[in-house]
Amino acid sequence: MDNFDEYIKQSEPHKREKGTIWQTAIGLQAVDGLKPSQYLIDTARQNIEGDITFDEVKSLIDTYYTSKTDRNVDTDRTEEADKVSARIAELLSEKTFSLSPADFLFIHKRLFDGLYQYAGRIRTYNITKKEWVLRGATVLYASADTICENIHDIFLNEKNFDYSNLSISQIINHLSKFISSIWQIHPFGEGNTRTTAVFTIKYLRKLGFDVSNNMFADNSWYFRNALVRANYSNIKNNIVETIEPLEKFFRNLLLNENNLLKNRYLIIGEDLASQLVGHSPDKLPDKSPDKLPDKLKDEIPFFVEKLVKSIQLNCLSVKEMLTLLNLRDRENFLNLYLNPAIKGGFVVALFPDKPRHPRQKYFLTDKGKSLLNSL
Repeated sequence: MDNFDEYIKQSEPHKREKGTIWQTAIGLQAVDGLKPSQYLIDTARQNIEGDITFDEVKSLIDTYYTSKTDRNVDTDRTEEADKVSARIAELLSEKTFSLSPADFLFIHKRLFDGLYQYAGRIRTYNITKKEWVLRGATVLYASADTICENIHDIFLNEKNFDYSNLSISQIINHLSKFISSIWQIHPFGEGNTRTTAVFTIKYLRKLGFDVSNNMFADNSWYFRNALVRANYSNIKNNIVETIEPLEKFFRNLLLNENNLLKNRYLIIGEDLASQLVGHSPDKLPDKSPDKLPDKLKDEIPFFVEKLVKSIQLNCLSVKEMLTLLNLRDRENFLNLYLNPAIKGGFVVALFPDKPRHPRQKYFLTDKGKSLLNSL
């Protein structure tokens, strides 16, 4: 992300600070597959230059979306990205912080007031979320009945924790566990990761750390996936919680290390981590399951076979598949090719619970690879 690089690299200190804040605020929208508009970026530049205040930024954005008459799902998502970006930037510019559940809830309310019905309020229902890195499984989040008690205990323990005489590695290990434990509670219906990220940045600053690099801006999706892996176990399948990815993120953030942060390395499974490619169409390994029995192969629709042959061992977007198949009609492609292939278990989406994810791509399942070997 380089929307404000000229401010961050060459500008005077106050513009550099604002540029970094805006870069982080916009980058954090990626955790929910959101992308701010060019209007927001242009408005942010006016704020960095000192031409308008944060209140004026928010007012301009409100007016911009109030005047829009052609509303749709994409417009609503962009509006959320724009408004939350501006609110995050304003929050990060404020030199205030309190290590308390009340402050954590207040951050959520500041970010999502008017966008989510229950902004700043603890959820009263239990939730599950299918995760790409868990191959569709979910983290076990706190029961709605225990959220208040759990949050109180986590914050009380942190307030009483003694950081003195700890090495930097021990500090990062503890911080990773603390932030991970907050996120696992998932006190809100939506917006938990962005709230956790803003809280984390402000807490790190309170502890005296310089959080001015682009880690959150450029690696917000990795941050979320690392939180997922820190809170998921499946002992039956030899999968255990691991804090290591989150520690790598924080070591890069706080120590300017260069640990490799690749989302594909976080995917669970004995060999899937080396197979899947996060959101690029690179090739997957050649190793494939056995061929499908001829009897089963004969029952597979022609268009599904054609799609499987076009995907091969790649990870492709709809646009890329349309190009390979020399097709133009997206709706026809979905009805004849992609939807039947998914329904038949031959193809799966990277983000199965977010069909409209901007980085959505598709790849062959083991069943799909078996069919590919049979063609």
